[in-house]
Amino acid sequence: MQDFGQVQASQKADGSLVTQADKWADREIQDAIASNFNGYGILSEEGETIFPDAEWCWVIDPLDGTTNFTRGLPIWGISLGLLYRGTPVFGYVHLPPLGQSFHGFWAGDSGLATPTGAFLNHHPIHASTDVVSKNHFFNLCSRSTAVMQSGFPCKIRMLGVASYNFLTVAAGAVLGGVEATPKIWDLAGAWVILHAAGGTWVELRSPSIFPLLPGNDYSNISFPSLVVSRRELISVFQPFLESLK
Repeated sequence: MQDFGQVQASQKADGSLVTQADKWADREIQDAIASNFNGYGILSEEGETIFPDAEWCWVIDPLDGTTNFTRGLPIWGISLGLLYRGTPVFGYVHLPPLGQSFHGFWAGDSGLATPTGAFLNHHPIHASTDVVSKNHFFNLCSRSTAVMQSGFPCKIRMLGVASYNFLTVAAGAVLGGVEATPKIWDLAGAWVILHAAGGTWVELRSPSIFPLLPGNDYSNISFPSLVVSRRELISVFQPFLESLK
């Protein structure tokens, strides 16, 4: 927290920002994983970007919302997803400035016997069942502003943090959200929590994000995604997103 709003950022090859805080957090998280999860693989935005041939793998975004962090905007977080055979089964996202910690379990088709549910500060959360109206919110990212056209059915919000964009849907605060260029570390943790909270995830370009494939380099692969609080809302929002496909 001592670097929040004070640290200088440099630009990576893909145009995104990185700070010493990102790199420090990445080292700390990787060291903790190595100490507590022997033999687990690691895929990280600031480290190894090639998916390992390992049954279990942690996917790390040590600082989601780096631009917010460097500019002193108090919405940024740490995102972790635990993958089993390439598909997330546990997600954890912590947003220190907001005092919010999300986690969730989603066994899906893994065959694992896991706990169930999605939680915010250990309290159960669930996606909204509300009907769409102009008094409800939909989240955009900076690359999806073309959505703001005549007739859009909700008020628009832009948070600057991909994982939190998705998680506000899981928590029932907004009805939907879109991210045009999220990387795997932006979404691995939130993907689990959104599913566990009863929400729906729509891949706008790729047929299926998961399972990840060993040997693939995920550093430059984006997964345009729409998330909605319930399946019936896909037909409401997806027509506005044709430009993102």
